[in-house]
Amino acid sequence: MRRSELFARDGYACVYCGRSPPEVELSVDHVEPRRLGGDNSSGNLVTACRACNRAKGGKAAWAWLAEEPERRAHFLEHATRIWPRLRAAILEAASK
Repeated sequence: MRRSELFARDGYACVYCGRSPPEVELSVDHVEPRRLGGDNSSGNLVTACRACNRAKGGKAAWAWLAEEPERRAHFLEHATRIWPRLRAAILEAASK
């Protein structure tokens, strides 16, 4: 999936915080980082602002969002095209 297609799919807004910065400040984030086995498929990619992507770092989204309830709620509402297993991992980590 091309960056422009991903940004358009996600409404040119960060799925973590909801901000809509200029496109040059948007980045592609891997919900499950490649180093943890994630891939470049559309079900593992989301639009993130640079600040959220930097704050998340190399963590898996479920590990980071477990401690970020507002961002988690926004993510679950707006990242509707991620793989169901990733959504389940986020919900499970939040319940611990």
